Amino acid sequence: MRRLWPDELKSIFEGAEEVMLDIPKAEREGTGPGAKTQRAALRVRVTQEDYQRIWPLAETRYRLDGKHAGKAVTLIVNNPHYHAWHPADGGTEERKADSGVPYTITYITAYFLLDDVREEAVA
Repeated sequence: MRRLWPDELKSIFEGAEEVMLDIPKAEREGTGPGAKTQRAALRVRVTQEDYQRIWPLAETRYRLDGKHAGKAVTLIVNNPHYHAWHPADGGTEERKADSGVPYTITYITAYFLLDDVREEAVA
């Protein structure tokens, strides 16, 4: 089943940064520490409200279009293999409303695994 990333949430990828994650392989008994493998990912800094909107999409693979056409993403949330890249505090920003009332915007830094999508060719 092909799932496309929802149109109303595409804006979170505008400032996304492509990064490589160094993921340690699991140790096996008697073999010592495992080697590392690398995975492509997108690091995004989103407001807490936007993060709450994308939370239900976690751990599911979605295809992208536009700038990232031909790619698919999976939001890392609670997978133990990717513990170091679980969502984390992205800081805060103090602003002042037009009325002069100060308010705070809270940000979350989240990671999406980034994979190439292979289209099946009709023979």
